[in-house]
Amino acid sequence: MKILIITNDFGGLYNFRKELVEALVTEYEVTCALPDDSRKTWFNEIGCNYIETSLSRRGKNPITDFKLFMNYMKIIRQVNPDIVLTYTIKPNIYGGIVCRMLHVPYIINITGLGTAVDSRGILHKLTVFLYRIALKKASCIFFQNGENLEFFKNKNIIAGRYKLIPGSGVNLKHFYLMDYPKDNVIEFMFIGRIIKEKGIEQYLQAAEYIKGKYPNTRFHVIGPCQRDYIDKLKKMHKKDIIIYHGKQDDVRKFHKISHCTVHPTYYPEGMSNVLLESAACGRPIITTDRSGCREIVDDGINGYVVTQKNIKDLIEKIEKFINLSFEAKKQMGLAGRAKVEREFDRQIVVGAYLEEISNLQ
Repeated sequence: MKILIITNDFGGLYNFRKELVEALVTEYEVTCALPDDSRKTWFNEIGCNYIETSLSRRGKNPITDFKLFMNYMKIIRQVNPDIVLTYTIKPNIYGGIVCRMLHVPYIINITGLGTAVDSRGILHKLTVFLYRIALKKASCIFFQNGENLEFFKNKNIIAGRYKLIPGSGVNLKHFYLMDYPKDNVIEFMFIGRIIKEKGIEQYLQAAEYIKGKYPNTRFHVIGPCQRDYIDKLKKMHKKDIIIYHGKQDDVRKFHKISHCTVHPTYYPEGMSNVLLESAACGRPIITTDRSGCREIVDDGINGYVVTQKNIKDLIEKIEKFINLSFEAKKQMGLAGRAKVEREFDRQIVVGAYLEEISNLQ
């Protein structure tokens, strides 16, 4: 049996779905279609076929998107798969429509609504319309949080089988429970793309205030940066308000020194991998009360929940954390690890996929 996986970048596939691909290649002929990446030799190493597929993740050019649609048509006809798995908005929509047209069984993963849907403008209406077309004949739709599921139900987008899964899950061996560091200096981490919707402005404001009041704190920023913020980050780095580390391939070395991950996002997440990985390493988390984040935090147990875009609330929760005893901070981290072990083990997600694929044979 042949399986085709369509997604928008190598990083997401490797970091969050590697275990699924490795499980599939032991039983099936697997092909992955995604943009070029220097790490693509991994496909050959595990016995997986690879088709380079150029894609503009956030582009809104209809001509470019039509070319992507036609490319998916060409790829699916060429591979002639028995099942197609899609991830992220454009592969879900254009890959889903092609599968529907060609009568190929397909399983879609809603990895988040994205800013196009969250904006509630013309792009919102168009995306909802296209999702209705793409998802109508899906064999199964996986949702990563209940709020996304309810949105699709309320918009009458889904018509068939669906399941709620715990995001992409987290690899509990790779992100292992780490010793909690001594707290002579309390280290806070922002990990993620440096964009406005991820709450970077709130984090930087909080860092500036807290550093002035609590000299024994350090605020780290890890992740790829948009041009809008690079100058500001460099200035704050020079002033010793933050430490900017840029994009990192392995964030575990930062979790080793971290006391707390601060994730003040208001981006329409599916399920926050940043929070899952932090909690798996035994690190408390401070994040916003929105879908994809609140599911990972039991407020006051393994971290704190704040109102999105509320800098006052964010500062109060960071101060509250600072004033906890060392043992209380450590216990928060242990509670987070226990929670992800119970609810977010990646093998739960792998098992859900294998079950659905087995049902389609």
